[in-house]
Amino acid sequence: MSHDHDHDNELDPFAARVRALETILTEKGLIDPAAIDVIVDTYEIKVGPRNGARVVAKAWVDAEFAAWLKRDATAAIASLSYTGRQGEHMQAVFNTEETHNLVVCTLCSCYPWSVLGLPPVWYKAPPYRSRAVIDPRGVLEEFGLTLPAATKIRVWDSTAELRYLVVPMRPEGTEGWSEERLAELVTRDAMIGTGLAKEPA
Repeated sequence: MSHDHDHDNELDPFAARVRALETILTEKGLIDPAAIDVIVDTYEIKVGPRNGARVVAKAWVDAEFAAWLKRDATAAIASLSYTGRQGEHMQAVFNTEETHNLVVCTLCSCYPWSVLGLPPVWYKAPPYRSRAVIDPRGVLEEFGLTLPAATKIRVWDSTAELRYLVVPMRPEGTEGWSEERLAELVTRDAMIGTGLAKEPA
């Protein structure tokens, strides 16, 4: 027998719960799936990691902007028109050879939507929220990021009052690159701290 609907048992438990809740609310006429799609599209496409990547790329090429970003990230980011929900109060933390920064929200899932879009499922999961503080080096290794033993890892706890953006180190071999080209090297994970900027091809 053929049919065209999806089975929740093909989804991970979190996605299945979301699907069930959306179905119930839709059947009750409380939400419009098309409106939900527009919201998701907005945060995945129109706002999100590409905005943060542009912030990072500008900091890489513009020393004055980088200094402003360190001093007042909220204002510097707003100057690029990346403002709004969950990004009202920002702090930028810069990776160096000596220090790697990692962001977590230990209480819930505070996250700078205006520059990073919607938070990934793992960011909201209790294992990440607890282990990022207890064993940050081990967590990073699970993401495939093994740092030198001498590199200090600093963990920043995002809150409803203050959210963080990690500025990864600029990859070598990108001298003379445009901001647009540099932004392509900046990933969402690099701006959370669970990854690094991509190496140039």
